[in-house]
Amino acid sequence: MDFIRNRLIGYGMNSAWVDYLSIAIMITVITSICIIANFITKKVVIRLITHILKKNNFKWDNILLERQVFHKLSHFVPALIIYYFAATFPVYQKLIETAALTYIILVALNVINSFLSVIQDVYQTYEISKTKPIKGYIQVTKILVIIIGAILVIANLMGESPVILLGGIGALSAVFMLVFKDSILGLVAGVQLSANDMVRVGDWIEVPKYGANGDVVDISLNTVVVSNFDRTLTMVPSYALISDSFINWRGMQQSGGRRIKRSLYIDTTSITFCTREMIEYFKTIDFLSDYINRREREIREYNIRHKINLNNAVNGRALTNIGVFRAYVLLYLQRHPGIHQEMTLMVRQLAPGETGLPLEIYAFVNDVKWTVYETVQADIFDHLFAVAGEFGLRIFQNPAGSDFRWMSDSEMLAPTTKFNTENESL
Repeated sequence: MDFIRNRLIGYGMNSAWVDYLSIAIMITVITSICIIANFITKKVVIRLITHILKKNNFKWDNILLERQVFHKLSHFVPALIIYYFAATFPVYQKLIETAALTYIILVALNVINSFLSVIQDVYQTYEISKTKPIKGYIQVTKILVIIIGAILVIANLMGESPVILLGGIGALSAVFMLVFKDSILGLVAGVQLSANDMVRVGDWIEVPKYGANGDVVDISLNTVVVSNFDRTLTMVPSYALISDSFINWRGMQQSGGRRIKRSLYIDTTSITFCTREMIEYFKTIDFLSDYINRREREIREYNIRHKINLNNAVNGRALTNIGVFRAYVLLYLQRHPGIHQEMTLMVRQLAPGETGLPLEIYAFVNDVKWTVYETVQADIFDHLFAVAGEFGLRIFQNPAGSDFRWMSDSEMLAPTTKFNTENESL
């Protein structure tokens, strides 16, 4: 500044204008230097760095370019130049240095924030990110960086040491606890969810309290985002997955089998002992021929050994249509290509009630896809509903209006089964 002032005076310029003109020239020179330095940094240095990074085989450096980390770093250059030349303006030196330092701190915060985002993006390229997400930790770190940056900015503007402000913040800890309550709870929940491997991105979870039923698409500091099967999104608080119960279907998806647990309700009035006609008919069913022959032999040997009076069907042992039907269903499932044969497979009776006798199918479909599962389940029950009448059984159903309308018709009251169950039993 003194050099410019002396040169202007040497040119015979009026001393009243020298100070103003020297300041204007100095501002012009500093501005020009900043523009040139910024141009060289962005058009030369950053282009060179970009060219080098794009030529290698690493993926993470491309993320640095996408997040514009180097472009944001370039903003340091003009601020440092202005800070360096602040001494040329003694009257405004303090103000200029304060403004330049504030700008440098803000640029540093922006760069650190972008770099943390780069770390998250790079981490998500690895398979472990699905089981151990770090998005919550990155968000906490960003919050801490912003808080520290805000303290540094305020301390710089006030001209005080940041340590003094940090001491005052200790007294406001209760306020911070209240303001950042959800973030703190979310951080603790995120640590527990990650450490215990309770939820991963891609898991199918069901949280009835929040109406969530679908796939997890994102796990952040405060929320777990669930994409429901109706294509809506539900934001579930992270701490709710710790404090409340929820269902994670990951185990089913990994097992390779999806459970069928559904019952046929048999009208108990259609259950009876098998007649000779029924037994001979059942022998013509491929699934049942071996079963019927074996059971007949066992029953005959038992009755002979115990000298059972066969004049009454109540005496001794005999086949029943419900028992044969249960055996048929089990054999049918054992030969069904859609049923997982290595998992639990059974057909059992549950306690009878006002809706008849529940005959429950407990099996696993060998494909966990929803559409395949529903198709296999529907095919099985389509067949069983249709075939039940072949065993002299009726599926229970509450009477409809049309049933009452035709109650006077005796044919509507007659059993619609293949066999006359009043014939002589075996």
